[in-house]
Amino acid sequence: MTSRWIFGLIFLVSAGLLAVAFFMEHVMGLEPCPLCWLQRFGFMGAGLVSLLAFVHGPAGVGNRIYGLLLVIAAGAGLGVAGRQLWLQSLPADQAPACGPSVDYLLDVLPWFEVLQTALKGTGDCAEVVWRFLGLSIPGWTAVFFSLLILLGLFVMFRRYPAKAAW
Repeated sequence: MTSRWIFGLIFLVSAGLLAVAFFMEHVMGLEPCPLCWLQRFGFMGAGLVSLLAFVHGPAGVGNRIYGLLLVIAAGAGLGVAGRQLWLQSLPADQAPACGPSVDYLLDVLPWFEVLQTALKGTGDCAEVVWRFLGLSIPGWTAVFFSLLILLGLFVMFRRYPAKAAW
């Protein structure tokens, strides 16, 4: 399998995960917290990098660059998911207070302060509202971000056969 098809598969997985997130929000009625939004941006970044790599069809150093960008996007998402998992592990009396919605924050605060507030997390981020096979939503996103990191590293360090000089 060429790296181009690996990136195409990663794009489809990222798009599918975003579709699940929007399904959970709009059909199941689960309101995303600030950290959930940041995890969505992580999947958007991984998907965008993968789509660009699929369209470009890189070779050699290009694979390594796209692989590195994928690792960075997925690594940032994994860090955010880890933060939310940590908040969810806190006892109820130590969890932060609930905060305003992301829409409200974007209306009243500068972008950088919204990002700072989102990274801190709120009581909404500490609440576990859904589980599947024992894992909460950030638990599943951590699994998928970890897989994306492994795929990015695979693409980066894979030995590619030399092209025939025809």
